[in-house]
Amino acid sequence: MIPDYKTIEAIVDVITREVLQAYTEEEREQLPSDFRLCKIECAAGLCVKTCFDKVGQVVSAGAERISSTMGVIPADINLAHMIDHTLLKPDVTPEKIAQLCIEAKKYSFASVCVNPSNVKLCSDLLRGSPVKVCSVIGFPFGATLTDIKVLETQLVIQQGASEIDMVINIGALKGGDSKLVAQDIRAVVSTAHSGGAIVKVILETAMLTDEEKVIASLLAKEAGADFVKTSTGFGGGGATVHDVALMRSVVGPEMGVKAAGGIHTREDAENMIKAGATRIGASAGIKIVQGEQKNAEAAPVTTKVY
Repeated sequence: MIPDYKTIEAIVDVITREVLQAYTEEEREQLPSDFRLCKIECAAGLCVKTCFDKVGQVVSAGAERISSTMGVIPADINLAHMIDHTLLKPDVTPEKIAQLCIEAKKYSFASVCVNPSNVKLCSDLLRGSPVKVCSVIGFPFGATLTDIKVLETQLVIQQGASEIDMVINIGALKGGDSKLVAQDIRAVVSTAHSGGAIVKVILETAMLTDEEKVIASLLAKEAGADFVKTSTGFGGGGATVHDVALMRSVVGPEMGVKAAGGIHTREDAENMIKAGATRIGASAGIKIVQGEQKNAEAAPVTTKVY
């Protein structure tokens, strides 16, 4: 007798969990508490206070002391720990998601970043692992109603996500409605933080002027977000060194900056980090961490359902 699909799915789930053995959580660094130098930045009537410690000038250029979850830049710059291993295409199958999780464990990536419908599977497969589950909200256009973004955030956290990448209301920003954009971000941040998750705010920089990037970064900072992020990867352009450096200069040392979209090589990633990025979003994570081994392919990992 051939078992039904649910039975097969349960068997695959059990086997995969056995394969994905638990790792212990890495220790988190503490933010420096002795801030001595502050500056105030304003845009569109919104002002944000940024404080620096004794090495303020170095920190403002991108060298941060933030917890490992937030995207710390260690002395040896372990790229793998800074990469969100990403798979957001609409045709992604459960088998591909399982492979993504296995790769994330193998290479010790910071997180897997997936669509909401794939969060539960990732959470199950990565249970006990230091690899986080990240999900996207209001993706990829940012035009979803705030209440829907909040509900979506609640649901993915319930299913195991601990990192939230939300898209701002791009049209509202470009239309000058900073209040709506701020309320949108704040609602998601409040919901996520109450559920123990961090928030990365996606600006979709390819669609914005530099002035709009500054405003959006300040709004995200004022709303209490943990990161600003360049791109969805679906908006006609990806991360640039210019945009990462601009966002870093605006948000200061306290926040993470995630560069995403169009990052395919180790050189690309290192350039973003030099500009101030503390997290990299990429579907080419394995190629990036392999670095000089450009001709070496990762050992294939396949998951089949019979």
